[in-house]
Amino acid sequence: PLCWLEHISLDNDTGFDPPGIRVRPVTGLVAADYFATGYFVWAVVIANLAHIGYEEKSLYMAAYDWRLSFQNTEIRDQSLTRIKSNIELLVATHGGKKAVVLPHSMGVQYFLHFMKWVETPAPRGGGGGPDWCAKHIKAIMNIGAPFLGSPKSIALHFSIEVRDIAALRAQAPGLLDKDVLGLQTFKHLMRMFRTWDATFSMIPKGGETIWGGLDWSPETETVNNSAKKGTDNSTRNTGGNGNICDTKGVNYGRLISFSKDWAETHSSKIERVDFKHVAKGDKLTNSSNCDIWLEYHEMGNRAIKAVADHKVYTAGSILDLLHYVAPKLMARGASHFSYGIADDLDDPKYDQYKYWSNPLETKLPNAPDMEIYSLYGVGLPTERGYIYKVAPPSDCSIPFQIDTSVDGDSEDSCLKGGVFSGDGDETVPIISAGFMCAKGWRGKTRFNPSGIRTYNREYKHAPPANLLEGRGTQSGSHVDLLGNFALIEDVLRVAAGATGEDIGGDRVYSDIFKWSERINIKL
Repeated sequence: PLCWLEHISLDNDTGFDPPGIRVRPVTGLVAADYFATGYFVWAVVIANLAHIGYEEKSLYMAAYDWRLSFQNTEIRDQSLTRIKSNIELLVATHGGKKAVVLPHSMGVQYFLHFMKWVETPAPRGGGGGPDWCAKHIKAIMNIGAPFLGSPKSIALHFSIEVRDIAALRAQAPGLLDKDVLGLQTFKHLMRMFRTWDATFSMIPKGGETIWGGLDWSPETETVNNSAKKGTDNSTRNTGGNGNICDTKGVNYGRLISFSKDWAETHSSKIERVDFKHVAKGDKLTNSSNCDIWLEYHEMGNRAIKAVADHKVYTAGSILDLLHYVAPKLMARGASHFSYGIADDLDDPKYDQYKYWSNPLETKLPNAPDMEIYSLYGVGLPTERGYIYKVAPPSDCSIPFQIDTSVDGDSEDSCLKGGVFSGDGDETVPIISAGFMCAKGWRGKTRFNPSGIRTYNREYKHAPPANLLEGRGTQSGSHVDLLGNFALIEDVLRVAAGATGEDIGGDRVYSDIFKWSERINIKL
């Protein structure tokens, strides 16, 4: 296990290969047809495209090293140049017909970066000119798109946990912390994960404007019943999330809370410690013996307590938290990615590549005939916020854990096992997948100055009807969506020449348009 971890990790200082180790992505359609035998990724899509005439000369798998920062894939592997050359070859060998691009998950952000890179003059960019996208791309069909990030990435960076890992830890206490075959699972996994610069791309973008604040979120409507005896500050579901769970008392704007009480208490009653100026002097006992690269060993008990005493963190303060607990890590990430909302997109600073994958800090290309789709699953509980606790002190440990003992007050509450769930595809919340095509890019906006047409296509999850369906033909799950028959039909029709209007325009089951209207952003 340690040998594998050593090879799959990158160098902490450079973000490239460790000395003496070279791991590279597989090329060709086999790069991502199956993850393992019988577990499809792109295989079902590829097989169906073959049925309408596609083959290797008309179909290209843009494999890239998903560990590296997006710009570093070009520096080391020339991955962006290869994508540019292959799309140009496809168009040139098919009579000038433009390409349809199908990015999935992180690949969505990677292709946003590519579109800015390809039209940026060399040597900083691909030198394709300001009309490259207009000449070469018919449509971009983004699948499971984390346009604005995912709260899961916060938990992974903070404690290398998500819902399932936290549940496993609760069922078998200590198992994942034990030294088994020289592998202290949690700490080694965090060390590995923190070397992958690309993971910074998934941190939520847009701050409180997109994700909500201490007392509001776009998915829930705050109701202040202060006229009654006492004060009852609660939230109620106002739309498509109702079939997932009961949102009463839920404020999704609080991405991390240190107790259920602080997750529910109105902000006017919360006194918070400013952790940013608390010194990290009193290092943990025997931290000098920790040979695993984790900055938590340099924090000390006083700093750990200050983080917990801040009580609640929103998308606006989560970056301060990560910069405090992992300053070296975040300094490296901040050189490659950004998470804000641009005031002036014509400011020359946004020509820097760190902004290119954030749709709120960059413009779409000047390609009015191009179409952009967001195809995503709905109807599955998707991580939206967390209840944390301070872990019992021990040498070389991760000091924060999801508090799996915390549940909501009702059986169908959105809070279970210390995790707040909302609607989405189990990985990406609807607000991240849907907002840009529903509002941010809809019509001519400052983010979409040429008025590229955008469409939201949602796929409501239904479990497999029987064992013969395997992972399901109507799944809305983040990866299994690539086997959803309705999504495949949409892809086939566009790949065969149809437009968004031809396939019916928007198809939504959630309240993404209502939620988007609650987001107050300059367009």
